[in-house]
Amino acid sequence: MADNPQSNIKEINISQEMRSSFLDYAMSVIVSRALPDVRDGLKPVHRRVLYAMHDLGIHSDKPHKKSARIVGDVIGKYHPHGDQAVYETMVRMAQDFNQRYILVDGHGNFGSVDGDSAAAMRYTEARMSKISMELLRDINKDTIDYQPNYDGEEKEPVVLPSRFPNLLVNGSSGIAVGMATNIPPHQLGEVIDGVLAVSQDPEITIEELMEIIPGPDFPTAALILGRSGIRKAYETGRGSIKLRAKAEIETKSNGRETIIVHEIPYQVNKAKLIERIAELVREKKIDGITDLRDESDRRGMRIVIEVRRDANANVILNNLYKQTAMQTTFGVNLLALVNGEPKVLNLKECLVHYLDHQRVIIRRRTEFELRKAEARAHILEGLRIALDHIDEIITLIRSSRTTDEAREGLMTNFNLSEKQAQAILDMRLQRLTGLEREKIEEEYQELVKLIAELKAILADEEKVLEIIREELTEIKERFNDERRTEIVSGGLEDIEDEDLIPVENIVITLTHNGYIKRLPASTYRSQKRGGRGIQGMGTNEDDFVEHLITLSTHDTVLYFTNKGKVYRTKGYEIPEYGRTSKGLPIINLLGIEKDEWVNTIIPISEYKDDWYLFFTTKHGISKRSPIASFLNIRNSGLIAVNLREDDELISVRLTDGTKDMIIGTKNGLLIRFHETDVRSMGRTATGVKGITLDKSDEVVGMEVLDEGAEILIVTENGYGKRTPEHEYRVQNRGGKGIKTSNVTEKTGTLVGMKVVKGEEDIMLITTRGVLIRMDVNDISSLGRNTQGVRLIRLDSGENERVATIAKVEKEEKMDESDLDESDGHSEDHHSESELGSEPNSEPNSELNSNSEVEQKEQDNQTEDDEE
Repeated sequence: MADNPQSNIKEINISQEMRSSFLDYAMSVIVSRALPDVRDGLKPVHRRVLYAMHDLGIHSDKPHKKSARIVGDVIGKYHPHGDQAVYETMVRMAQDFNQRYILVDGHGNFGSVDGDSAAAMRYTEARMSKISMELLRDINKDTIDYQPNYDGEEKEPVVLPSRFPNLLVNGSSGIAVGMATNIPPHQLGEVIDGVLAVSQDPEITIEELMEIIPGPDFPTAALILGRSGIRKAYETGRGSIKLRAKAEIETKSNGRETIIVHEIPYQVNKAKLIERIAELVREKKIDGITDLRDESDRRGMRIVIEVRRDANANVILNNLYKQTAMQTTFGVNLLALVNGEPKVLNLKECLVHYLDHQRVIIRRRTEFELRKAEARAHILEGLRIALDHIDEIITLIRSSRTTDEAREGLMTNFNLSEKQAQAILDMRLQRLTGLEREKIEEEYQELVKLIAELKAILADEEKVLEIIREELTEIKERFNDERRTEIVSGGLEDIEDEDLIPVENIVITLTHNGYIKRLPASTYRSQKRGGRGIQGMGTNEDDFVEHLITLSTHDTVLYFTNKGKVYRTKGYEIPEYGRTSKGLPIINLLGIEKDEWVNTIIPISEYKDDWYLFFTTKHGISKRSPIASFLNIRNSGLIAVNLREDDELISVRLTDGTKDMIIGTKNGLLIRFHETDVRSMGRTATGVKGITLDKSDEVVGMEVLDEGAEILIVTENGYGKRTPEHEYRVQNRGGKGIKTSNVTEKTGTLVGMKVVKGEEDIMLITTRGVLIRMDVNDISSLGRNTQGVRLIRLDSGENERVATIAKVEKEEKMDESDLDESDGHSEDHHSESELGSEPNSEPNSELNSNSEVEQKEQDNQTEDDEE
């Protein structure tokens, strides 16, 4: 009767079975594939490739053999996986841009740093490199254990003798199940010196070791930024190292700059890097590159990046570091197998485990040589006995019927061992000569000395260490080379991009339609009050400059939008354009929304605990928040102030907590109060009422008022004046304020106000994009209830008006004749007398004399306007 099929079915817990099976699989991957052994720094496949080449006799002093032959031997005897996987492993071992010290000497096309793949294995040839021979040196002296291969028909080494610390020298990378290793390569001489230091001082600290091994040394060289990441990796086994391409800026005879890249970070594909740079240029994410070419050859790498004449090569290089693989991060994870178990190691532990391995190698080699020497000495002792009794031995041998009988006779009559007796029977008659007798005696005496030395080594641990030191020093002398990767230190652990950018004063302009650019502050030159100005930028008919500030390239720039959000960049991150260029759309620089626009820009040179940002909205709401609340700003921006319905942010100013604030309105009113009237609030707070407005009025500006300063106001029709701050008394927050300007149809409403001290220049920008720069001292100082004087002549036919004003650093004035020659605008420059003679303009003398009378009359009316 057939067996019941149900009797062969076993019930198991599926969860337990999956857990057990997955664990077996995971451990197989960890131990047999993905992780290197701490002793020789090799994964099983690398070890098998080298052992197969050694077994085939393809040594560094032998001719190259076909790669296909080597791969076939590896997969046939030791590594039952795909031939392409084995070949690709061997290829990487032969690539000098992947391995710090190549372990395979390849002959043929073995790929390139551009990502080109190697030729097929039937075309290429290979042999062991000279340094890889040191990994297998003394392998035949019983220095390591062997294990059965996958089918039990062959033996393969569990680990190689590894006569140099390959784990750190060549590094390793691999992904196992639930863990990964990423060990950077190092300079051979430095690592050997580290091992020697550990052998001499077992209590040495990692900090002391870092003086010997300063950091990784990558085959593609490049730069390591700072030591903090290295220190963390060496102390904990995990860390992050910043790698940066090595580039220099060359200036040609015509003044144009060129960026030359000589070295790139480890494992970066050069062809893809160049392709990425070209893509950024096409997408206009990096501006100013006119040509890009690869001039690399056998002598070295050379990527040439031509820079436009008006572009800053330092800024472009900085952008390349930020947006391409010219700067990468190498995540260090010193994970290796220790006694078959994965373990994260620090630097010292890596060296200690290697040193312990070498102790075992030297002791096992010494024991092997001792056994061999004792065996030989034992034979020589038998030969000495035979030579001393040669006649009796010859007689015994001649009288013996068989070899076995002769052997037994020798063993019995002369107290010899079986091996000694056999050696006597195998001895040739020529050994009976006097010279041969002397050689036997000399060899025996040398063996006696050798045996004594070997026993002394085994009895003294310090002698073992001394041998390790001598052999490591010999390897260092043979294979050591210069360090390739430069470690940029000296306080640059957290190097910022601005460290590569020169400190320069710049001007940032932002148009109504959202085009931003920066220019050197020297672009604008001082002109006399009343001039026509120079063309500051090219704009569309419906666009005009709204914001203009001066700052340093290293300053932080905070952008506040009408929606109450804040964004952040550095000064140098703003693209530089020519004076007449439109600029870059700010949406390409900041992550602002379509219905959002920047209306305040604040440069910050440093953050201080007692600094505040003071906000004012169009509806007169004010808020004061600590600057520390704006330290960390995402690319998508942060909420700076919580706005009420239909309100929008007008102005933000930086304060130190001790200042008076002034708020000016479109209809010519101004309020002054101490900033502490507005308590410090959180970043997302709404705020409190700063000034009470009429329905037709709105806030046009808010400033910090310093003692002894003057308040400058400018109207849309180009009139302006300075008024001493003492004419504005301090009120309580929330009042209607007092009159600061006699707003008429001729002057137009206020467009802006600034606090000035007479030490600055003033920049006026019109809706047509015309800029004029003037010394603030050229603007008349008048009472607060006057109209002011004409500051700029506007084109009435084009309905031109003043759009915004800005303070800039004072520049030395130039003669008008110089301006005429340099700018070609002689017809647009006018003196004050010329302005006074024009039909629609009033002489300045009349304005000044009338203002005194008007002020007396209107000061009486002002009290009625105050709250």
